[in-house]
Amino acid sequence: MKIVEKHIVPKIQNSIRLQEYASSVFKTITTRSGIKKTIKKQLILINGKPANTGDWIEEGQVLELLAEELPQKKVFRLDLKVIFEDQFLAVIAKPSGYPTNGNYFKTIENALPYNLENSTEKDALPYPIPAHRLDNPTSGLLLIAKTKNVQVKLNQAFEQKEIQKSYLAIVSGEISESGIFNIPIEGKSAETKFQMKKTFSKNEKTYSLVELFPTTGRTHQIRIHLSKNVNPIVGDEVYGSSEKVKGILLAAHSLAFTHPISKKSLHFENTFPKKFEKFMS
Repeated sequence: MKIVEKHIVPKIQNSIRLQEYASSVFKTITTRSGIKKTIKKQLILINGKPANTGDWIEEGQVLELLAEELPQKKVFRLDLKVIFEDQFLAVIAKPSGYPTNGNYFKTIENALPYNLENSTEKDALPYPIPAHRLDNPTSGLLLIAKTKNVQVKLNQAFEQKEIQKSYLAIVSGEISESGIFNIPIEGKSAETKFQMKKTFSKNEKTYSLVELFPTTGRTHQIRIHLSKNVNPIVGDEVYGSSEKVKGILLAAHSLAFTHPISKKSLHFENTFPKKFEKFMS
């Protein structure tokens, strides 16, 4: 198996267990929980033998972190618009009608190797992995990890709400100029800030174009919050829309975050969806 990192333990003053020590010396896995999962997969060796979570660190030991061998992926040949790509991550525009990942063949994850270059970094993932999910009918910007270290750091950034996302939606009826939805979802707190962009009429009905800023990530959060406010997203029959359109008029519009490696502030904004223009015309 491929060795991602190798570390020789220097002289240490205090006794310390592997789980705590490894998270401070390995660059590609920096959390104790990540180290624990890696140990359970037998991907950390001490002097050439699989380590255990309870092992103690001793001077002169050779610690090796192995790359995880994943099954070969079947590539889905779907052309995707690549917004940004470097050796560590990418941002792509997901089309509606495809799941981000899951136990299917026609997923965005399976299409990534067809559209993105594999990283040449030492801790490169076997293939690019989405760092978050967009619902099957939702289009828009999707953030992709290409190395293990960046995958971990992006997961942490999402958990710590350091990645800002916005969505555009066309909803039925009028909506307030701005506000916050905070109705719990399945007993868990959920918050979505919103700002109305414009209202318009079509077939004697009123609709609103709204930008939404979720600060939590519950399943179908935006769709549920708008439905509970009696402003279902156009085309979202699951949550109360009566309009017959292809898909739903919801798109991930922007992403803002700090690059985990270069530390540069990045901001990406997708083009205004053509399906929105068509409905509004």
